Amino acid sequence: MRINKFIASSLGVSRRQADAMIAAGRVAIDGQPAELGRTVGDDNLVTLDGKPLAPAAKIYILLNKPVGYVSSRRGQGAETVYSLLPDDFRTLKSAGRLDKNSSGVLLMSNDGDFAQQMTHPKYKKSKEYEISLDKELKDVDKQVIEDGVDIGDGQSRLKFAGGEGKDWQVTLSEGRNRQIRRTFAALGYEVERLHRTRFGSYGLEGLESGEFKQVDKR
Repeated sequence: MRINKFIASSLGVSRRQADAMIAAGRVAIDGQPAELGRTVGDDNLVTLDGKPLAPAAKIYILLNKPVGYVSSRRGQGAETVYSLLPDDFRTLKSAGRLDKNSSGVLLMSNDGDFAQQMTHPKYKKSKEYEISLDKELKDVDKQVIEDGVDIGDGQSRLKFAGGEGKDWQVTLSEGRNRQIRRTFAALGYEVERLHRTRFGSYGLEGLESGEFKQVDKR
């Protein structure tokens, strides 16, 4: 693990802040001044201002995100999901965001490898959503969406797991920005409600809107 990642994980700071600590000569590895880009292992002793650092315990949170909250730390005038969490969890990062107007399963962790495994396309983590449209979906448009729709950054394919009229259940294994909304918008529909019910093996599991709980890595 790179030294800046180790420090960031241990202290809950950004890697840029960790690099600044290293550049200032505050960090040592086995008693020697640390260098930017250096890697460390379990057998190395890392200290900051002479005090030992240890990797932070891995934390995994499942939050039932309400509508009206953003997944980033900077709310830009909106409430952030971090206001729903205790102070101890304010350094966690979301693994696959939901936009302000979407709700449901949001996974948060300080484990970067976990986030990578949940979001990178090669791992093909399935995500399930309940959606409501502004008008009834035509059969021909449903078939087009299943075959693939060009949304500007490539083809988007959704699978329909059920539903009728304006209300549907869809699944996808990608995670491009606002992909579901953009897919329907390409055919003249507006998604008025988007609620993620499952992300990989994680479901809402009885959580009410705004509630969260710690979960195991799966």
